[in-house]
Amino acid sequence: MVPGYSILRCDKMAFICNASFPHKRNHYHNSFHTLNLRTLALIKPDAVSKAGEIIEIINKTGFTITKLKMMMLSRKEAMDFHVDHQSRPFYNELIQFITSGPVIAMEILRDDAICEWKRLLGPANSGVARTDAPGSIRALFGTDGIRNAAHGPDSFASAAREMELFFPSSGGCGPANTAKFTNCTCCIIKPHAISEGLLGKILMSIRDACFEISAMQMFNMDHVNVEEFYEVYKGVVSDYNDMVTEMYSGPCVAMEIQQNNPTKTFREFCGPVDPEIARHLRPETLRAIFGKTKIQNAVHCTDLPEDGLLEVQYFFKILDN
Repeated sequence: MVPGYSILRCDKMAFICNASFPHKRNHYHNSFHTLNLRTLALIKPDAVSKAGEIIEIINKTGFTITKLKMMMLSRKEAMDFHVDHQSRPFYNELIQFITSGPVIAMEILRDDAICEWKRLLGPANSGVARTDAPGSIRALFGTDGIRNAAHGPDSFASAAREMELFFPSSGGCGPANTAKFTNCTCCIIKPHAISEGLLGKILMSIRDACFEISAMQMFNMDHVNVEEFYEVYKGVVSDYNDMVTEMYSGPCVAMEIQQNNPTKTFREFCGPVDPEIARHLRPETLRAIFGKTKIQNAVHCTDLPEDGLLEVQYFFKILDN
């Protein structure tokens, strides 16, 4: 890919259409704008541990994440994804790498999404990126031309094809999620925290506290889903109705957390339900740092150890299907 080619191509398409078919200018502009609002952002296996940092960059540069899922690609799915590279000498290495661990697929939105995401990524070879675009994602988090941290399609057609692979419009669930359903607990980053752009920061905090995120997915829950999930709190918690309303007010991100830390449970790391109390008693906890009120307290976490698996299954077996 010639540096800047995809950006030049985007601009050229608009120029040619406007110059050659002035009577279709408004129609083309609307279609072009709609197509150009979204693209696929894929975090590759080598950079999943840096997902928080990459998502923080995505949010800070004006993108909105509208879909997100941690997935494990099968060999067939990897071959479908890399179909354009079948004749390349490094094809087998590409397939081996992209199936070597989880990936995180996202649909991201903003004006000129395809070109802006490619600009953020930098050159495909991470070594070249460190020289030519030192602040780019591949320069910061990639290793070489294959292990280069993240991917983005370079045309409308590629974006449409790849989005269909990861997030099928037919309503299917696409590649399998990565939930293990063992030794786990559940964490949900609440809608207010997502809309405030806190997802990346919260992911970094969880990683830095030595908890492993083994599955992650964005969900848009409806009223029925939330009431079903929160059923144990009905009639017990006075703020139940407000809890329900917050959880279906926008997208949330559910995670399976591996409970491997023998010295601290994930519930302890989340802190007291009330962020004000958390800031006084446990200032290093998630709710103390990112919460605002008892309802908008950044995260839900499983209260009872025996409920961890049930809550994880609700999201990654029931809602995902």
